[in-house]
Amino acid sequence: MQEAKKELQRTNTEQPRFAVMVKPAGSVCNMRCTYCYYLKTDIDVRAARMSYETLETMIKSYMETSDTPVFSFTWHGGEPAAAGLDFYREAVRLEKKYLPEGKECWNSLQTNGLLLDDEWCAFLAENHFDVGLSIDGTEEVHDHFRRDAAGQPTYERTRETLFRLKAHGLRPDLLCTVTNRTAEAAREVYRTLSAFDTGWMQFIPIRVRTEDGWTEDSVTPENYGRFLTEVFSEWFYHDMGKTEVQLFSETALVLSGGEANLCWMRERCGEVPVIERDGGVYSCDHFVRDEHRVGHVSDLKAAVLSEKQRAFGNIKKELHPDCTACPYLMFCHNGCPKDRLDGGKYELCAGLKRYFSYAVPRLKEAMTLSARHVPPDVIMAELTRKERAEAKKIGRNAPCPCGSGLKYKNCCMRLVP
Repeated sequence: MQEAKKELQRTNTEQPRFAVMVKPAGSVCNMRCTYCYYLKTDIDVRAARMSYETLETMIKSYMETSDTPVFSFTWHGGEPAAAGLDFYREAVRLEKKYLPEGKECWNSLQTNGLLLDDEWCAFLAENHFDVGLSIDGTEEVHDHFRRDAAGQPTYERTRETLFRLKAHGLRPDLLCTVTNRTAEAAREVYRTLSAFDTGWMQFIPIRVRTEDGWTEDSVTPENYGRFLTEVFSEWFYHDMGKTEVQLFSETALVLSGGEANLCWMRERCGEVPVIERDGGVYSCDHFVRDEHRVGHVSDLKAAVLSEKQRAFGNIKKELHPDCTACPYLMFCHNGCPKDRLDGGKYELCAGLKRYFSYAVPRLKEAMTLSARHVPPDVIMAELTRKERAEAKKIGRNAPCPCGSGLKYKNCCMRLVP
């Protein structure tokens, strides 16, 4: 999200710089999404909700520990709104109480939206919360995966929450998962989200491993790559400058010489520890397990600077032999450790390569024109003309220039605007 895009890196060993993800209600949730990795792996804690005492200890400890100009709280779950509105009123009060002079505080609520009535929305707007709203594109795709605890569809209620948030002046970040089912409707999913006109969206690949391997809905590398390139084409030739897509923005940031803010794209990770409802501190959102508990909020500094947390962060730097010659290493650094195969290679590597091979040269051209102060609509028109001209030179039955081995008509030809 826009304000969340701060560089979260250690400045020195005395005063670390980091953000926190807080799960005030743990895995408690009013939905039963079929792909949820967290609901099924809940840790054993006594409290149903973080106590006000633990909340105060956490906020005070974080603001005394982190060397950052902006203290960043991402409220996550489960469903974080299940902690109740009064909980967040108290959180805001404590943030103001302990905020050091000259510093800022940023809050983001990542929610399914079902509990957000007008009172909630007014509070979030008044206190400048960013909101990440989970919505899986189209009604058909969304309701296939995202049912409530009673097994009822949730798309229409989520959609109503989206409009309610906008009525209160909030433009939520739309969080859409990518499954094999989503990949089959890439353009429709993107167009549906774009039509909501919130200005920002992100796509999260679903990879759920069981004893028998990956689940049926876990997106394959091939489908993930196809999804990303189709969405990129739709965005690049129609919505550039109007809508931001997280991965595309992060790719452009790296191309411009910056360091990605998205954790799985960085050289190392572990800079957004997770705080559970009992005050326990864990290495990462995807590793909330006893073996990855690194401390307690009563001594947050010790947890963040622990050797255990450092070792976890350095796992990201372990590369597969194929990475050394990869032209796209700078963009992903072998991906997220949770999705690496037993051999250490990022499972979605082939899909990302397809996306980067398509997107990077086009982004470079667009960035060159933008540096000359060419407006986005002119850039899109110019590059559309160029793309169509190039397509005419390639026969429908010729091998696709992308190197997929498919005929052009069965591959990148459908991406021509």
